[in-house]
Amino acid sequence: MSRKFLTGTAMLAIFTAALGAEVAMAAETTWNVSLWSKRRAFTEHLEKLSELVAEKTDGKFEIKLHYGGALSKSRENLDGISIGAFEMAQFCASYHADKNPTITVLELPFLGVPDLETQIKLDKVVYAHPAVIKDLARWNAQILMSSPMPQYNFIGKGDAPKSVSDFKGMRVRALGGVGKAMKTIGAVPTTVTASETYQAIDSGTVQAASFAQHAHLAYKTIEVGQWWTTNLNPGTVNCPVVANKDAYAALSPEFREALDSSIDGAYDHYLANYSKVLDKWGPALDAHGVQRVTFSETELDAFRKAAGKPNWDVWIANMNEKGLPGQELFDLVQKTLAE
Repeated sequence: MSRKFLTGTAMLAIFTAALGAEVAMAAETTWNVSLWSKRRAFTEHLEKLSELVAEKTDGKFEIKLHYGGALSKSRENLDGISIGAFEMAQFCASYHADKNPTITVLELPFLGVPDLETQIKLDKVVYAHPAVIKDLARWNAQILMSSPMPQYNFIGKGDAPKSVSDFKGMRVRALGGVGKAMKTIGAVPTTVTASETYQAIDSGTVQAASFAQHAHLAYKTIEVGQWWTTNLNPGTVNCPVVANKDAYAALSPEFREALDSSIDGAYDHYLANYSKVLDKWGPALDAHGVQRVTFSETELDAFRKAAGKPNWDVWIANMNEKGLPGQELFDLVQKTLAE
């Protein structure tokens, strides 16, 4: 009897200690992050941010990532942030340019951003501009970091374009500045969400789609495409990670420091991971029999003249009409790139 009693007591003690440890490890603060689709290169900085913050706070500050649009549709993430439905979210400016007009300067075509490291530096400078801060504050949002992506290029089905003029009349999945640039040369931009793009190409709803390499892999467009433009480089989309301003302000100094100090580490992880994606890209094209289409410099110059500066001028004029410092923001981009 005594032995059984002691064994039961010991088991109870062990259970109580384990329960106490679990309670001790429970997060004091949990931030929910609204994301769409699944984990991929585009979200690796958020994965790392969550990991680093948990490490620095002994699990007391949890950043919980919700994929698949579980918390909100991708085009409604900024709305969700505005009402405090969740504390953090990722969105792309071109999904709703009217909600965030100032940051669409980063989506203008042919800006000449050479690499992801430069894109991060450029994003930081633009995000810190007072007009951008005020713009996002309308949604009770503040930008924490960007989701830098390389220049988009097209995967398509059907006859491969041999010159820029071959895009005339072509239905393309192209958002933001890329879409406007393609429209300038006679293509027909179609707004299709990332998750719908595979089916759109397969069914012929669109003939080509512009993505960065990681997205072509993630959304499997490489499996239905027949050709890939290696150097058109019309631009890219800008996709910030934002926090609800009230939630950020409510963080303890310790938790705020843990969050802020983890951003650079998250960027480093993102860049290292993305380099692995680029290493896989060439072999993936070969494996799926995708033809590489490379345009001559003469064709590219013609495209820049037709779709570059005209779109810059229209954007600046539109911003000025809205009372926003369009010229100032554009000049800031050019100055930053020149430096």
